[in-house]
Amino acid sequence: MNSPTIHGGPAAADRPPDRRGTLLRRVGAVRAVRAVRAVGAAGAVLFLAATGLGLTGTSPAAAAPARGTQVEVPAGVTAGVAVFDRTTGTFTERLNETMRFRSASVVKLLIALDYLRNRDPRTLSTADRSRLDSMLRSSDDNAASHYWVLGGRTAIIDRTVAQLGLTDTAHPPAGYEDTWGYVAVSAADTVRIYRHILDTASAPVRDFVMGNLRQSTRCGTDGFDQHFGIAGSFDRPWAVKQGWAGFGSSGGCTPRPSAATATAVQPSALPSAQRSAQPSAGRSATAVDLTREALHSTGTVGVGDRTIVAVFTLHPDGTPYGTAYTALNRLTRTLDVPGAVRPSGSWFGTWSSGVNVRPRPTTVDSAPLTMLPSGVEVLVSCQKQGQEVTIPPYTNTWWAYLPQYGGYVTNIYLDSPDNELPGVPVCSS
Repeated sequence: MNSPTIHGGPAAADRPPDRRGTLLRRVGAVRAVRAVRAVGAAGAVLFLAATGLGLTGTSPAAAAPARGTQVEVPAGVTAGVAVFDRTTGTFTERLNETMRFRSASVVKLLIALDYLRNRDPRTLSTADRSRLDSMLRSSDDNAASHYWVLGGRTAIIDRTVAQLGLTDTAHPPAGYEDTWGYVAVSAADTVRIYRHILDTASAPVRDFVMGNLRQSTRCGTDGFDQHFGIAGSFDRPWAVKQGWAGFGSSGGCTPRPSAATATAVQPSALPSAQRSAQPSAGRSATAVDLTREALHSTGTVGVGDRTIVAVFTLHPDGTPYGTAYTALNRLTRTLDVPGAVRPSGSWFGTWSSGVNVRPRPTTVDSAPLTMLPSGVEVLVSCQKQGQEVTIPPYTNTWWAYLPQYGGYVTNIYLDSPDNELPGVPVCSS
């Protein structure tokens, strides 16, 4: 075995292509002061009337202060963003907030609300509770398809649009009525959905839905790591319902939650690959992009669900999942989110696929907790020496602790020129 350290890191010619540039961002830097100009009450009322951002069954939201948006959208990404502070009743961020996106799994919020509209979650059957838990926590597609069929497919959208006062939400395009992931939604409507859950729905429904979203599992039932965006940018408390589409049939995240609790519907009723299906030529909706890779993060952040965050993104065709995951995280970290607690540490890029996160800095008696999306950027809080690992031509004894994953990865897979990460402290224990 080679020497345990390689001073200065491997030569550039030996490094994996396109993965070795250092991607280091310090967390906790002082944010730039935002320019704010107050809006008169009359102007706010007129703005709400024009945009439809008031909500049926809830008090109208005050208009956001007039200012240039601070949202930083990565190159090539199309984004729709709305951030609503429930304490002040104002939006702190709005960008393309009424733009329609295909919902992917975000529509599962509406599917759940529709099923619970005349039911008490406390009296659900064991089978129903298991399905709904799995759908909301682990984004179970079989469970969603079960309730989509049971509720009359697009009739679910008709009922929830009317009940919640949604203005941008629409059916899937003609010919795709079975594909719930093609329901059109916007960031503004997503804020309305969460405000309905938190402020208008019955206490049992609110507690059931939000309780499940607070227990979001890292791995979805299809094997995709779903702790991006809100979950990847802020410390708890948060609650999330995420969405992704177009990245293939499996994300490689392990261990996967059991999908056994979801009762399957008839094959004829199930759309093939809800998240990865692509429309045939001539059948795409003109107002909603059904082809580019989609990654969405929605939910609440802070004590008492203070702030509602909705971030919808589309990425260039062929974007790998880890790349989109990183881009969405970077965008989300630029948002003004009242009540959010931002994690401390340093961000580093990674390279290679199948990188395991382990509970201890060794591969011995340290079974993987999960697997990183290929090439994803990760937060490192500290590092320590552990088992010597050799991945030719590299050898390293240093391991990085990833607080958001609760485990370690060998420093070999982090984008840094040296074996020991610069600016990262040694773990105290």
